[in-house]
Amino acid sequence: MDTQNTSARPRSQSRNDGKNHPSRGTAERPGGVVHDNTRHTTRFTVVGNHLAQHVELSLMAIGLAVHIQSLPSGARVDIDTLAARFPEGKTRIANALRELEAHGYLRRTRLRTEQGRMVTRTVSCNRPGRTGGEDGPSPPPRPRRAAGKPPRRRVLPSVPEPVYPTPDLLQTALGVLSGLRRADPRLLISATDAEHLVPGVAAWLERDLTPEAVHRALTHDLPPEPLHRPAALLAHRLTTDLPPLPPFRAPDTPATRHPLQNCDTCDRAYRAPGPGTCGACTPAGTTRPT
Repeated sequence: MDTQNTSARPRSQSRNDGKNHPSRGTAERPGGVVHDNTRHTTRFTVVGNHLAQHVELSLMAIGLAVHIQSLPSGARVDIDTLAARFPEGKTRIANALRELEAHGYLRRTRLRTEQGRMVTRTVSCNRPGRTGGEDGPSPPPRPRRAAGKPPRRRVLPSVPEPVYPTPDLLQTALGVLSGLRRADPRLLISATDAEHLVPGVAAWLERDLTPEAVHRALTHDLPPEPLHRPAALLAHRLTTDLPPLPPFRAPDTPATRHPLQNCDTCDRAYRAPGPGTCGACTPAGTTRPT
């Protein structure tokens, strides 16, 4: 007469009584395994089912991998040490180690010590393919930016300063910067960046350059790749390509520096004794006042 195993806990009934459960049919078979599990809180090792149920590894290799994963770092896992611990013998242990190495659960490399002796370094992988093949420690994670905190702006390079920053001069410089995007859409800059660059453009205008000349200097020969920081590129050009100051004129020399005018056609700034059109908008054959 069969006896009932009274030590096994009775199974609780689910609402669907086992219907539509993918593993219920296997659990209901007589003679199958019944798990009497207790939650571990100390001295335990987490082993993935990819190892415990590996379809290609031998039982010897699976058991050896679990043993190695349970050992502390620095423990010896050479063939002689393992053969002294287990009764399987060196040959079976060596074959199991080769199996684990072939499937990525072990990495063994030969290293030379400072004393010149060759030793084997063994790395145990509890999840092959997840470490990227590097034996060193993982790099620390990048710190997360606090929620709602804007990213830190990179400081733009400094630009030259005009000697006499008159309002008209600064306004003309701002107009030059605003027109750059019409020559190349990549030169679209923010108002904050424009405020930083205006003095540099004004310093160029002070050197008897027309706004058109400054425009050409800032837009010619741009790199073909995307401009991730167009304001930084403009600041660099304004500084490194700054032309020299015009030569000093004696007080009795007639002044030839005309005031800035806005072109009646394109609204660009240019220097002339009176209102009219700039050189680009003046019809051919027409003499512009000088």
